[in-house]
Amino acid sequence: MVTLAPLPEIFLACAPGLEPVLRDEAAAAGFAAPTLQRGGVTIAGGWPEVWRANLVLRGATRVLARIGSFRALHLAQLDKRARKFPWAETLRPGCTIRVEATCSRSRIYHAGAATQRVETALREAFGATIAADAPLTLKVRIDDDLVTLSLDTSGESLHKRGHKAAVSKAPLRETLAALFLRAAGFRGEGPVVDPMCGSGTFALEAAEIAAGLWPGRDRAFAFETLASFDAAAFATLRASAPAPRLGPVTGYGFDRDPGAIRAATDNAARAGVADRTAFRQQVLSDLTPPEGPPGLVIVNPPYGARIGEKSDLFPLYGTLGKVLLTRFSGWRAAIVTTEGGLARATGLPLLPPGPVVDHGGLKVRLYQTVPLP
Repeated sequence: MVTLAPLPEIFLACAPGLEPVLRDEAAAAGFAAPTLQRGGVTIAGGWPEVWRANLVLRGATRVLARIGSFRALHLAQLDKRARKFPWAETLRPGCTIRVEATCSRSRIYHAGAATQRVETALREAFGATIAADAPLTLKVRIDDDLVTLSLDTSGESLHKRGHKAAVSKAPLRETLAALFLRAAGFRGEGPVVDPMCGSGTFALEAAEIAAGLWPGRDRAFAFETLASFDAAAFATLRASAPAPRLGPVTGYGFDRDPGAIRAATDNAARAGVADRTAFRQQVLSDLTPPEGPPGLVIVNPPYGARIGEKSDLFPLYGTLGKVLLTRFSGWRAAIVTTEGGLARATGLPLLPPGPVVDHGGLKVRLYQTVPLP
């Protein structure tokens, strides 16, 4: 039986700007002491919390487990203390691992040299294999001469749920979509409409949230390779997932591109939410609300730097606003875009925009409305 002692820190990474939204999600999921940090949120707990965070959190991109720290004033000291570190408490002998180091405000200032020293210590003192494409990554942060060691327990980024084999142009990552949905007030109740759905990310995330499905249910994680991994306990955790909640269609997606609609439909089937989603080829000007109560229209339209020239997009945004104002009374709207001018071109009664968020190297914001008149 492995030891499941508390960890010094568990860090949930997310896109900078959305940390408060991830903190709210972690608190709602029952994680202890979620605390804001730059680029993410820390929570308290041990390895079971690491496993559960990877399984259930929709907004986290990675889950990092801090496994220890020590001071080092120069490279020789880093080498010596890395060799003495109790790697066997966490890593399996002969494991394959990658090392990434960063240095800040420290006498050790060369990240490449620091990486090499830790790699050598792992290889010679512990028998690890160092590989650039290893599924497991050790992150070494040297800040103010304090060396902090953390393991990336996720492996592949958590936006890779394992269902979205088909993607459209300029896709929005699932983790970003989930946080934008939460920021827009969606908690699984009411319909969500995406009039430019691409491969269906917003509709799929909304449907999974409404069904109560865990985002990591169908994928593997790097922590499964660790000495601290308890396969039986993790199997029990996986088996504790609630049964999918039945209900009406939640995620509606529309797009003028028939290929995008085929991709979104296939992705919904792989995710097990075909019955909670509906996709249809349709131009924006033909958009009408589905039958039933009002909900949320959320869209990630083109914004110039991504697809098409910015000056050509004002009519598109104008059409979006006109359609929503004339046909979606009582609905709320949320738009992801890089340009406040494009958002204002909708003519919608916009609230102050959300924080700047990095999306594939572009800086986007979420623009929202109250229920439309």
